[in-house]
Parts: sequence; structure tokens; C-alpha cells
Amino acid sequence: MNLLEIKNLKKYFATQKAVDDISFGLKQGSIFGLLGPNGAGKTTLIRMITGIFYPDEGEIFLNGKIFDPTNDVGQIGYMPEERGLYKKMKIGEQAVYLAQLKGLGKSEATEKVKEWFVKFEMESWWGKKVEDLSKGMGQKLQFVTTVLHEPKLIILDEPFSGLDPVNSNLIKDEINNLAKKGATIIFSTHRMEQVEEICDHIILVNKGKKILDGTVADVKQQFKENLFSIGLEQLPNTLTSPHFEVIGKKENSLVIKINNGFRPNDVLQYFIQQNINIHSFNEMLPSLSDIFIKLVEGTPLARQFQSVTA
Repeated sequence: MNLLEIKNLKKYFATQKAVDDISFGLKQGSIFGLLGPNGAGKTTLIRMITGIFYPDEGEIFLNGKIFDPTNDVGQIGYMPEERGLYKKMKIGEQAVYLAQLKGLGKSEATEKVKEWFVKFEMESWWGKKVEDLSKGMGQKLQFVTTVLHEPKLIILDEPFSGLDPVNSNLIKDEINNLAKKGATIIFSTHRMEQVEEICDHIILVNKGKKILDGTVADVKQQFKENLFSIGLEQLPNTLTSPHFEVIGKKENSLVIKINNGFRPNDVLQYFIQQNINIHSFNEMLPSLSDIFIKLVEGTPLARQFQSVTA
């Protein structure tokens, strides 16, 4: 059973279809990338999942039951892109206060906050005010207040904004640890390389509609273009073959595109017959960034995909 199930969700603002009939499911322990350009409907979708907005149509199920914002909010941790912290309040007191709002008693909240502050090397900041924090330190505090009540569903909107590489890796490790412990995580960002590194499943929305849904591995396979890199002992003076066309050259390597009707083994056999030693032969899968651009910019590939999945 999926921890979160979204069925035919719709939300309109005047004549704008912010979310237009979106459905998907999230398994427990999965890390889910929610992608899309600005204005695609991601924020509206998140606000319905967290109970801030009510859908005009459709249903949200949490743990197999219809989502009740009043009673189920304690099962969700939401870290918005904008800071949701009180600037004049001391960060230790604020973290304890926010944990109590999620249903923890004061002593339990204080203990958990101290544990996280030690883990993130924030002990010396306990008595400082939020307005005194750098952007990166503020991000770490927001992450702590999002997850310390151990929610089943965690929603992170641009969690690495303002973080240096060391603290980015610290947050990444904690995201993976939380997923291993059973938390389901929705990760929204514009940084495609982070999605590839962290997420096991993605959904791409554009103009309120879902246009892509699948595992990262399956999506890359779906959009591959028969491109391969070949490392050779030396480049031949001429290369003429019906099996492939050369896309690029660099030192002793080639980038080729295998023509329709031929297989990688046909290409390898060609080079063997030419007495050319091969040092490496690797398929070049597209990045999520490449796929994102193709789909969002309305290329023929995007239109073809949308007609198939409509």
C-alpha cells in the first residue's frame, strides 16, 4: 500500500488550472522528486497535500485513509522554500515550540532538539536569534524543525538553498537515513543533479498537468537516444559504416549514434573487423536536465510523449 495516494486532483484559480487532474502514489520509504518549471503547479500541489489548500476535485489518501488536515497534520513535516521562522525568537526555544505544535511534550521536544543540534553542530547557537543566522544555518534549523517529530511524510522544497557543500552532504545523508527508517520524502527542486543523486522516483508537471512519472532509471531508459562513447587505441583516418554515425571526437574517443536496426554488438564487430583496439564502450544515457528541457519546451518528443500518455 502506498503511504500517499493522489487521485485526480484539481485546483483552479479563476480561469487558471493550477493543478489539472494529477494522480500518483508514493511508497513508504521512497524519495520522490517533484519537478517542473516555475508556475507548473508544484507549490499548489504541495499546499493541497499539506492541507493548506483544499482541492476543487479529487482525493488525497494518507495511510490508506482520506486525508484529514485537522487530524493528520502531525504525520507531515513540511519545509517550505521561504523561511517560516520567527526572527526575534531564540532558535532553541523556537525549535522546542514548533515540536510541541506537532504533538510532542516539552521534555521530549527539548531532548530531540538537543540531539539534532548536536548532530548538526548547532549547540552553541541555542540562545541566538533567527535574525542572527546565516541563510545556510537557517536552512539547517528549518530542516531540524521539519523532521524532529518523526513524520511519516516529509516535504522538502529546495532544502539545499544557501548550504555549502559540507552541509549539503550532511542534509543528503539525513534524507537517506530518514528514508531508510521508513519516512516517505517529497523533494522539490530545480537542481536536476540533486534529483538524480537522491531520488528513486520522479514526477514532472507542466502547466498543471503530469507529463512524466517513473523511476529515475526507467525514465532515462525511456528517453535514451542510442548514443555511445567509445575509447580507442587510436582514431582511424576514416570511418564509414552503415551501423552508426559519428557525433563527436575527442582525443582517442568517439561519441556515436547507432542507426536504427543495428545493435551495439554490430558496432563492436565493425571495429574488430577493422583491427581497431577498443579500450572502452559505454552507453550515454540522457541526464534528467536534458529530459526536462525536451519535455517542457514542447519539442516533437514532448508532444509525442504527451499523446501516448494522454
